[in-house]
Amino acid sequence: MSPRKSAAEARRTRERIVERGVAIASVEGLEGLTIGRLATDLGMSKAGILGHFGTKETLQLATLDEASAVFLRVVWQPAAHETPGLPRLRAVCEAWITYLEHEREIFPGGCLFTTASVEFDARGGRVREAVARLHRLWRRRLVGELRLAVTAGDLPSGTDPEQVAYELVGLYLALNQAIQLFADPLAPDRTRRALDRLLAQA
Repeated sequence: MSPRKSAAEARRTRERIVERGVAIASVEGLEGLTIGRLATDLGMSKAGILGHFGTKETLQLATLDEASAVFLRVVWQPAAHETPGLPRLRAVCEAWITYLEHEREIFPGGCLFTTASVEFDARGGRVREAVARLHRLWRRRLVGELRLAVTAGDLPSGTDPEQVAYELVGLYLALNQAIQLFADPLAPDRTRRALDRLLAQA
């Protein structure tokens, strides 16, 4: 086997492990993501899994990175071509609602980031730091769009982008709970109305 083919196969195997890891973690949490469970699901040995990641923590971090890539692909990329500022922010918000409405098609157990934030908010360590970093990066992106909207005159000059982003995140945490815990079919439209009111007030 050539070194190039060997490297390609190793990369594909790693991708399979991470994809399965995302599916498991969305249902059972990152702590439920065990080397043994992955080995059984994928028909691999534990040593084979460890050969790619070394530790459970490294696997958890890789799983978070993959989930982040999926989230950006589903929520950010469909809106990326819109005019920066309020038009793009509204497109992102609508894609975010759609993502949460259909998240079980993407993550079997629902939004991995919401699960991970609850699972690790009272812990220390690298995984908690990674979860917090990804949430901060997303909020920073929202703040950036809000600032562009203020600069363009789409929102009043006195708008506080940090405050509006804070409230936006709250809306979507509430939407995730309403869908996941209560299976509320009205939650997406309630969120749209709340979003319209928030941006109008801003």
